[in-house]
Amino acid sequence: MNSPRMANWGGMLFLACLLLAGSGCQWLKARDEMNKGVQAFKVQRYQLAVDHFKVAVESDPSLVNARLYLATAYASLFDPNSGAEENLQKAELAIQEFQNVLQMNANNVGSVSGIASLYFQMKRMDQAKEFYKKHIQLEPTNPEPYYSVAVINWTKTYQPRIVLKSRLRLKPEDPITNAQERQTLAERNTPLVDEGMQMLNKAMELREEYDDAMAYLNLLYREKADLAATPAERDELLNAANSWFDKAQEAKKIKTERALKQSSATGG
Repeated sequence: MNSPRMANWGGMLFLACLLLAGSGCQWLKARDEMNKGVQAFKVQRYQLAVDHFKVAVESDPSLVNARLYLATAYASLFDPNSGAEENLQKAELAIQEFQNVLQMNANNVGSVSGIASLYFQMKRMDQAKEFYKKHIQLEPTNPEPYYSVAVINWTKTYQPRIVLKSRLRLKPEDPITNAQERQTLAERNTPLVDEGMQMLNKAMELREEYDDAMAYLNLLYREKADLAATPAERDELLNAANSWFDKAQEAKKIKTERALKQSSATGG
């Protein structure tokens, strides 16, 4: 049996709808569905959250947060390890909803970041890089998008280098002695390596002891070493790579020790 309080609330909602007319009822419905979607999302019932957020958007297309939540729920349903068409469609739906948010607010950082992350997970690196650079424009003091651009650049240089070495029957650690092949690779990879290094240096300026950035700087130095024209230059670059590897390990150790001390201090 409904309590008098619930009955009164229902009557008040009905009266509010009458007073606000049709559009007002849709306004209330949109926010109610959005709240239900948030609750479903919190307990990881992402498809149910999608269903509620879709109704919220349909009820009030101007409700930006509902669109942002809908995009995030779709993204949560996406499995980056699956190439199934149905799974990829979830990512596309998430991207479309993030784009819808950007049509309403071109500076919405969450949407730009969300699209960049989805493109990266889908291995659509050029599009991911485009949106990570937009993220940098919107949040120039955030080290994460700088780091992400560098990771993309390393991915785009590592793969063709390994393919070339395989074709030349070289081990991954062997130098590329064929000058013509090395020069062709250098023309393609050098701009990406240099940009990646610049991005990582900026990320490390913005975040002290950024061990992940140090680790990728080590990797980019190794890419640059394989483009070197002389053995001496290659050795120098490999030494720099080793130095950054050591710095990354030390920074990771410091971070782990600090986390353990904080956990111990709080009784965690």
